[in-house]
Amino acid sequence: MRILRALVAPLRLLSRGTDRPAPQRLPAPLSHLNRLTRQIVVGVGGCFLAVLGAAAHAATCPPSAIASLEKPGIGLRNGVDRGLLWRIERDGRTSWLYGTMHLGRGEWVRPGPTVQNALTQSDTLALELDSRDEATVRALSRAADPAAVARVLSGERARRLERQNAEACVPPGSTARLPPILQVTALTALAARVDGLYPEFGVDETLAVSARNSNKPIVALENAADQLRWLTDGSEAEEGEQIDAMLDELESGRLRGQLKTLADVWARSDAARLARYAEWCECLNTPAEQRLMKRLLDDRNPGLADGIERLHAGGRGVFAAVGALHMVGAQGLPTLMASRGFRVTPVLTEAQAQMALPMPPLAAPEPPARKAVRGGKNVKGQKAGKGQGQKAASKSGARAAAAPRSSKASSAKAAPRAAARAPAPKAANSKVRR
Repeated sequence: MRILRALVAPLRLLSRGTDRPAPQRLPAPLSHLNRLTRQIVVGVGGCFLAVLGAAAHAATCPPSAIASLEKPGIGLRNGVDRGLLWRIERDGRTSWLYGTMHLGRGEWVRPGPTVQNALTQSDTLALELDSRDEATVRALSRAADPAAVARVLSGERARRLERQNAEACVPPGSTARLPPILQVTALTALAARVDGLYPEFGVDETLAVSARNSNKPIVALENAADQLRWLTDGSEAEEGEQIDAMLDELESGRLRGQLKTLADVWARSDAARLARYAEWCECLNTPAEQRLMKRLLDDRNPGLADGIERLHAGGRGVFAAVGALHMVGAQGLPTLMASRGFRVTPVLTEAQAQMALPMPPLAAPEPPARKAVRGGKNVKGQKAGKGQGQKAASKSGARAAAAPRSSKASSAKAAPRAAARAPAPKAANSKVRR
């Protein structure tokens, strides 16, 4: 079930600092992507960086997000359309619903043309949480009650967690202040780094960077305190059961394969298969899992719909980007918005092959044209015409006679006849082509 958190839970805010490398120089083609990545990493405003600390990546540890960009084949690429997108219309205005994934690959940081156009046309970007909001940072970095942590993380469960932290290269003790459920959820966000999936490249994070670069307002549809309550419903027994299930998936290695499958489904905009997630997610096997999915989806979706409707009714075109599982099923946002009088049109919902092509190298800028000297004096490369141009040509006749014949001799012979037919240019206004 932990794979679904990549679509519905704030994984991107839990792994900051466990993946923060030292400054390094990247190859020139990656410079733009590197700047964007650093904006994403730093953009959380310190959330969890101080809590988790910076991990030293040993040779056996997965590469950091920025270091992963140095792998062969990873570089600045043209964006292609991924994810799930609907257009919603009411009261003569257009808004958008976009299903995201909170983990991502380096080549996903550039939105595809359809997604980018929809974002550009919108007045506001609406996310589950704004990672730069001070209240969000405080809520997610607040230390847990040590006694509660000790009750939930004790004995063999604590030892299992310690082993998984070591395998994920998380510095010892760096997550100890977090609530137990967040300590383990952070590990699930880090498990897919080996396969190139990183919270730093989470789709909603890259959209936020794009919006800030264009001075587009960002609005949070939820708050961090509520999201934390939804994870456990305040029950230590249920929290312990969820932690055990997460550790089982981490230890067995099943989580990596599930996350890769999920990333493929999302990247191909395969809404039909995502809607059948109950058949393959292994996320509804126990009563605790069923309760969790109800809290994370059915119980949250009406509030998300309220926020989107309120922004739209206020005269804004909204680009609402939330976890993709909020978009499917009878309680999904497209269905809820349709029931509120919106005309809902699928835009990206059918499985498609995706290919991100490398961006072509930029052409060297053309050198500026040189202007002719006033008074009709010839400059290098200027063709002589009648009048003062012919006078200038006579002064350089000796040099021209000594010059070797070129392959353009036939053109040179035709030049006097063309000049005789054409009106003589004014020397002061003539342009020089190099």
